[in-house]
Amino acid sequence: MLPTLFIFSLLIFFSSHAAALDFCVANLKGPQGPAGFSCKTPAKVTVNDFVFTALTKAGNTSNIIKAAVSPAFVAQFPGVNGLGLSIARLDLAPGGVIPMHTHPGASEILIVVQGYILAGFISSDNSVYVKTLKKGEVMVFPQGLLHFQVNAAGIPAIAFPSFSSPDPGLQILDFALFGNNLPTMLIEKTTFLDEAQIKKLKAVLGGTG
Repeated sequence: MLPTLFIFSLLIFFSSHAAALDFCVANLKGPQGPAGFSCKTPAKVTVNDFVFTALTKAGNTSNIIKAAVSPAFVAQFPGVNGLGLSIARLDLAPGGVIPMHTHPGASEILIVVQGYILAGFISSDNSVYVKTLKKGEVMVFPQGLLHFQVNAAGIPAIAFPSFSSPDPGLQILDFALFGNNLPTMLIEKTTFLDEAQIKKLKAVLGGTG
C-alpha cells in the first residue's frame, strides 16, 4: 500500500511540476538574467501574451541601408520567454541591405516570402556561402557567424527570419567599427584602411574619435 501511495504522490508532484513549466511568459517589469526574464504571474497571463500582430506591417525602409527589421523577440513578445525561439520581419527596399552582422546567442533560419534576396555567411575558416533566394526558399545561418542579406532585384523583398533564442542578440560589423568612439588610429592599424576612409565611414555612421 505504501509503495503505491508513494508512486501516486510522485505522479501528482511531477504532473504539477510539468504543468508549472508549460510556459513562462516574461515579466518585462522584472530584471532580465542569463536565463531570461522571470515569469509573469499565471493568473495574469492571457492569450494576448502568445499572439504578436506587429509583423503584419511593413517596416520603415527610409534609412541609410534601405531596410527594416521588425523583431518579435522577448522584449516585444513576452510569450517566447524560455521557449528557445523568436521571429522577426525583414523588409528590404530596392537597393536595401542588412550589413555584415552576427547573432551571438542564436542560429537563424530565413524564409523569403516576396522578391529576391542575396544572402550568405562566412564560416570560421573564412569559407563563403552565398545564394540568391526567391519566394519560398529558406537559408540557415549558424550561430555567431558573420552573415548578410541584400535585395537582389528592383522590387521590395520581404522575409521572416526565426531564431533559436528568444533574445538572439545583434552586432553589426560596420557599426562596431565605425559607429562608436573606437580611435581612428586603432581601426587603421587593425583593418589596414586609410585614415580618410575611416573618418568618412565614422561620419556616415555616427562615430567619433
